[in-house]
Amino acid sequence: MKCPYCSYEESKVIDSRPTDEGERIRRRRECLKCQKRFTTYEIIESLPIIVIKKDKSREVFNRDKLVSGMLRACEKRPVSINDIEKAIDEIEAMLQNSLDREVTSEHIGELVMDKLKMLDEVAYVRFASVYRQFKDISTFMDELNKLLTDK
Repeated sequence: MKCPYCSYEESKVIDSRPTDEGERIRRRRECLKCQKRFTTYEIIESLPIIVIKKDKSREVFNRDKLVSGMLRACEKRPVSINDIEKAIDEIEAMLQNSLDREVTSEHIGELVMDKLKMLDEVAYVRFASVYRQFKDISTFMDELNKLLTDK
């Protein structure tokens, strides 16, 4: 495992423990060269999920895209990183547990919006405004009105 600080390729495991109900193993490592510590996660390799994008192109599912999109939506909001990680884990588990190996980006977007609606309504509206590409203020107001009537 390459050290993120000095790029040395040798490290030792200091601590190892299961996380996410045994789905992952969290390992604390120490670089043998610079002695700095870092965390790695070991996960079971699963069949890749292929995402069908709006332009009909296909790409392998990328968890990092979910993380960055949700972090952007939750920026300066009272949503903890743990809550975001949990929501992403749940979305990823739903996708992995479905029998479909191909999923549309629209379906993933809807799953994200469902999770954000429960976490923080402002983050939900932020994400929805980008995801649904609101063209004008009336489209934006329609979404806000739906949110208010759901309460």
